Amino acid sequence: MIKKKSKKRPQKRKTVLITGGAGFIGSAVVRYLHNKYPKYHFIILDALTYAGDIRNIPESIRQSKNFEFHYGDIRNQKLVEHLVSRSDVVLHFAAETHVARSIFDDINFFETDVIGTQRLASAVLRNKKTIDRFIHISTSEVYGTALSRKMSEKHPLNPQSPYAAAKAGADRLVYSYMATYKLPAVIVRPFNMFGPNQHLEKLIPRFITSCILNEPLTIHGSGTSRRDFTYVDDLARAIDMILHAPAKKVVGQVFNVGSGRDVSVGEIANLIIKMMNRRDKKDSSVRYGSSPLNIGDRPGQVFRHTADTTKILKALSWKPRMAFKEGLALTIDWYIKNEGWWRDKLWMRHVPVETEKGKTEMH
Repeated sequence: MIKKKSKKRPQKRKTVLITGGAGFIGSAVVRYLHNKYPKYHFIILDALTYAGDIRNIPESIRQSKNFEFHYGDIRNQKLVEHLVSRSDVVLHFAAETHVARSIFDDINFFETDVIGTQRLASAVLRNKKTIDRFIHISTSEVYGTALSRKMSEKHPLNPQSPYAAAKAGADRLVYSYMATYKLPAVIVRPFNMFGPNQHLEKLIPRFITSCILNEPLTIHGSGTSRRDFTYVDDLARAIDMILHAPAKKVVGQVFNVGSGRDVSVGEIANLIIKMMNRRDKKDSSVRYGSSPLNIGDRPGQVFRHTADTTKILKALSWKPRMAFKEGLALTIDWYIKNEGWWRDKLWMRHVPVETEKGKTEMH
């Protein structure tokens, strides 16, 4: 008897709610998932604060019949519950995220990052029977100063800035819902991300735009602080894998996402200057800024953050594909070609921060 080959079942159509979907990381995930799963339905919730920009989502996606955008605040319980009730998957990116800005004015960080996450977790709980997965995007900043060369998911949480403290509160809040209510949640702790469409307050786009404008590249302290930088599309791919993995592999777990390699702030500044001027060496009329400027160290600064990604490698075989220099070249090219996107954001690159000695500096 000849057995008939079983036909491959089509993938179930999912409705995916993405909070903060017009922000840097959220929009990168929207673009990645929409391109890979065009039959999925995407619901975006974003308050379009200074860090959100609807232009981060291409017009072709916004015009898609499988895309809908809702302007609103994550703290709006009625709106959040309505959107969650229509969803199969919730990806939670909505947050205030800048360390220096949290030192300047921290109230929005705790209201959005903690209270907003509580609103969302409560809505997921109310719809627990129909929610397949709730992926909460935390941050490596919850770890504080590294106690080991690489930081695993078991590293103690010792946040050292109001931003980090707010994210640690949200992180542990989601964990408590997993422990108490068996919420189908996963916590992701990305290390430093970079790529196109990132707000100018962040280090790499701030350095790139300073170079373009022939301004000094301001470096906090000595520039020896080291960070683990990963291209944002690699994070999008990790979230895709977590979203589609068997529940037993990921639900209830915490995963670091990073490169496992660190680079100093000073090295990044010098590399950007070198790469940008080499890029246009054939055109003698084009020269970019080339003068790093060291200012006072930022309060709450941590010396090193380097990811131990052993856990996600073993569970999902995920590891970054984009080399740092390759991703940096793509990012530089994007900012050079998209001045219209960032020009009106220049005034937000720095915020006034009072140091422990009472001196106010722009960070």
